[in-house]
Order: sequence, then structure tokens, then C-alpha cells
Amino acid sequence: VQLVESGGGSVQAGGSLRLSCAASGNFNCMSWFRQLPGKERERVARIRKDGSTNYADSVKGRFTISKDNAKNTPYLQMDSLKPEDTAMYYCAANILLFRCYGDSWLPSYWGQGTQVTVS
Repeated sequence: VQLVESGGGSVQAGGSLRLSCAASGNFNCMSWFRQLPGKERERVARIRKDGSTNYADSVKGRFTISKDNAKNTPYLQMDSLKPEDTAMYYCAANILLFRCYGDSWLPSYWGQGTQVTVS
């Protein structure tokens, strides 16, 4: 299994970025997490095979997760970025169906991350 993120970079506050995750494998759901400096990794958004989604409260209305099923690639469109969104962003995938619902987001696999910096 490989998850390779791309699309990170530096942007001014109020700007936008789109993250992509090239994925190999068949997963019940895919997610984006982020880790701020000195903090624990936190959930950002999740998308299931049926297209249903979940978002962290901190990004609702600003971030949109989507997935190109043909390419097996999830995306995270990030708009109205704030300095507090600065973090390493990780793509994650889950093969366990029960971890694709409720509060259980623990992934089966992680990508290596892509840095997003908002100034």
C-alpha cells in the first residue's frame, strides 16, 4: 500500500490550496489528518466509498474532501486558509469498515505528509 501526498506549499491567509493523495489499494474510507508543531495529529476530513463525508468543526465550511474513484485519489480543497491551518497534512486510508464511522478514525495506513504553511 502506498499513499503519496502532494499539493502542499506556502500561501497567504485567505488563500487556497488543494492537496492530492495518490493511493494504491482498495479502502473503505480515506481521510486527511494534520499535525501542528508540538501538537498531536488531529482529524480533518473523511470520505467513505459511498461519498459521504465528515469534517472537523475547525474546517467545516472552508475545506472540502472529494475523491476521484477512477484514479483512487482523494483531494482536500482548502479555502479561506488561516495561519492556524499551518501543519503537516497526512493522507490516511482504512480497510476496516467500522473505523469509517463515528469517532473511530484510526487509519490502517498513513502517507508521509505534505507541509502547508499559511502566513
